[in-house]
Amino acid sequence: MTNTQTTDSPENHPRTAFGARRQFEQAELAAAEEMITNRSFWADARRRFFKNRMAMIGCVFLLAIFLFAIFGGLFAQYNIEEIDWSLLGNVETEGGPRLDNGHWFGVDELGRDLYARVVQGTRVSLMVGFLAGVAAVLIGSCFGAIAGYYGGRTDQIIMAAYNITLSIPYIIFFVVWQAFFGRSVTQMILVMILINWTAGLLITRGQVMTLKNREFVDAARMMGLSDFKIIARHILPNMLWVIVIYTSITIPDAIMMESLVSFLGVGIQEPQTSWGALISEGASTMTYGTLWQLLFPALFFAVNQISLYYIGDGLRDALDPKER
Repeated sequence: MTNTQTTDSPENHPRTAFGARRQFEQAELAAAEEMITNRSFWADARRRFFKNRMAMIGCVFLLAIFLFAIFGGLFAQYNIEEIDWSLLGNVETEGGPRLDNGHWFGVDELGRDLYARVVQGTRVSLMVGFLAGVAAVLIGSCFGAIAGYYGGRTDQIIMAAYNITLSIPYIIFFVVWQAFFGRSVTQMILVMILINWTAGLLITRGQVMTLKNREFVDAARMMGLSDFKIIARHILPNMLWVIVIYTSITIPDAIMMESLVSFLGVGIQEPQTSWGALISEGASTMTYGTLWQLLFPALFFAVNQISLYYIGDGLRDALDPKER
């Protein structure tokens, strides 16, 4: 009697066991769906960014350019100032890209190895663009946060400085700055920060003016936190996605600006070089048939800018809360 009850109990019935397993699987699926639904903003943004094919292709090309800037010099057969005297008189006919003499990208009009100079130009342009772009956005975001949080006279003073900065032609500012402080990579970065310090100011100001009246900011004030801590701990972290997006836009603009002023001859000074300076040199000699002097720096510049713009577009789509 006991054995019969044990055999026929619901727990040991095959259909009951299958139903319990099915319920367990459904519970697991529901939990997984809940985890996906409740994942953090940054986890969702990362997933959306990785799904953006063009942004990922841009990351691959940008990584390749960074690796070229870091390790490309290891493969150079000449330094940036070394002149190949055997090619100096016939650059147009013998100075093109060749593998047998070690001039992978050919030579410039002075017989210097173009590969080594493109490596150096890539380092300088990336360093100026990323350092100046990131620093300018951080400074502009801080001033925008202060203006939006305090308002009143503080806002008026900062916005007046913003308008004055925008009214100054940056080419003239470059020339005047270099007349007083000279031309170098460090001075280039400093003047780029001074010109672009307004980057992100307006959008940060608008976001802070919206966030400063939210409940969590009022709670922070009631807890006795200082204005600096409220801005640094509660307001800026909630608009970090805006700063990231604007930084991705400002960096290629900074590289473009540096290349433009170097192309016009008021940027990086010899023996240093940049993409803009190399493009200027190549454009001045292209009528002689030395197209490689323009092709290689222009190619690196174009690929870098296109990659950065696609990455910025992907970050904007991934981080914009309206797209969630």
